[in-house]
Amino acid sequence: MLDCLVAEGLQSDARFAENYARQRADKGFGPLRIGLELRQRGVEVPADGLGDEASGWAERAARVRSRRFGKGRPGDLRERARQARFLEYRGFTAEQIRQSLNGDEQ
Repeated sequence: MLDCLVAEGLQSDARFAENYARQRADKGFGPLRIGLELRQRGVEVPADGLGDEASGWAERAARVRSRRFGKGRPGDLRERARQARFLEYRGFTAEQIRQSLNGDEQ
């Protein structure tokens, strides 16, 4: 049955992965977490990753951070670490987190 759907082009892991990634990214999750969730569902992550445009993900990380913690940069190291842990949990890379916390997204 599933083979018939694939043969007719009605079922596509690539299309599912693309839509799933877009939905999760819109909810504030990063590429690492989205890729993990796709692999847990048995879907191959595309070879080019999840649209690894560095600036796009860094901008998303900055938006997620400001939505959660406000526009200002973290005042002390403790707050910076707390915000970094939050973004790491959300699935952003270390570089994306650094850019988000420093405010130097491009």
